[in-house]
Amino acid sequence: MADMMTADMKVLMNHIYEYKKGVRQMVLYTCNKKYESFATLRLEHQNIPYIIQPVGRDRMNLFFGRKECLEAIRLMVTKPLNQLTPEEDFILGAMLGYDIRVQCERYCERKCRTCKRAT
Repeated sequence: MADMMTADMKVLMNHIYEYKKGVRQMVLYTCNKKYESFATLRLEHQNIPYIIQPVGRDRMNLFFGRKECLEAIRLMVTKPLNQLTPEEDFILGAMLGYDIRVQCERYCERKCRTCKRAT
């Protein structure tokens, strides 16, 4: 079965494994919508809460993880990810466990661009 899985599904399975082992508290997985039923069924069978956010016509963002994290996502991510404010983007990256130094650099770059547009 594993040999027949696409690379996308192998990535999903690795994310689930890391979540179950406690390596991650929350995961953002972006994939083709054709994998939606497989991915959600897999998460439901393992009692892992999730949120789906459409991305264009044929892709989706699948957030899954701790209930508390997903509640914050429901409140904060109410638009496409590329439209998040620099602050929202920073918080999301931190919640996903991204390198905090890189997140700080990204925040400063995005914030400076926002400031330049406002002048």
